[in-house]
Amino acid sequence: MTIRVLLADDQALLRGTFRMLIDSTPDMEAVGEAADGREAVELAGPLRADVLLMDIRMPGLDGLAATRLICADPELSGVRVLILTTFEFDEYVAEALRAGASGFLGKGMRPEELLEAIRTVAAGDSLLSPSATRTLITRFLAQPQRADATAGADPARLDVLTPRERDLMALVALGHSNDEIAERLLLSPLTVKTHVNRAMTKLGARDRAQLVVIAYQCGLVLPGAR
Repeated sequence: MTIRVLLADDQALLRGTFRMLIDSTPDMEAVGEAADGREAVELAGPLRADVLLMDIRMPGLDGLAATRLICADPELSGVRVLILTTFEFDEYVAEALRAGASGFLGKGMRPEELLEAIRTVAAGDSLLSPSATRTLITRFLAQPQRADATAGADPARLDVLTPRERDLMALVALGHSNDEIAERLLLSPLTVKTHVNRAMTKLGARDRAQLVVIAYQCGLVLPGAR
């Protein structure tokens, strides 16, 4: 299956570079370009994009606002947003994850890292490294003084989960990979993935990134936990 990628960045040269890289990859196709967030929102549906490579800082409607609109639209539920940022632990990235983005990349990534990131997000997984999860999510999503950090943060929301699913969700939120969780709990990686996917389904999480957000919002894990 060919992954359809929409490019959103206000720099034409950068969009062109990404397009050449993606179009030279057999399993991908650059289906369009957007110079700002508004154009990205308008094109995502008609172009049937699987992954939207989104810059944050754009004129007019920025990438953060565009991500929020796309992820809130049921008709665009199949679009996965991959954020590009100059600063890997930028606060805006945390906002984008809360809005529904599936992950982020620093603009200093290597070409092969970009391609693998697109594949990861297109497959429904999130692009959050353990270090990024611990640092960024803990720092921004879990701050009690943030007015929107507890939006929809009813701990009872987690009652639909089994004890095992709650345990695994907590470990995911702490930044552990499936392999690390499997080793820690003496399970197979496939079993871990199955439980995590069930938790996502029960909680209506788009992907692993949103599962992390919910875990912090509902108090399943707390800042500073390991």
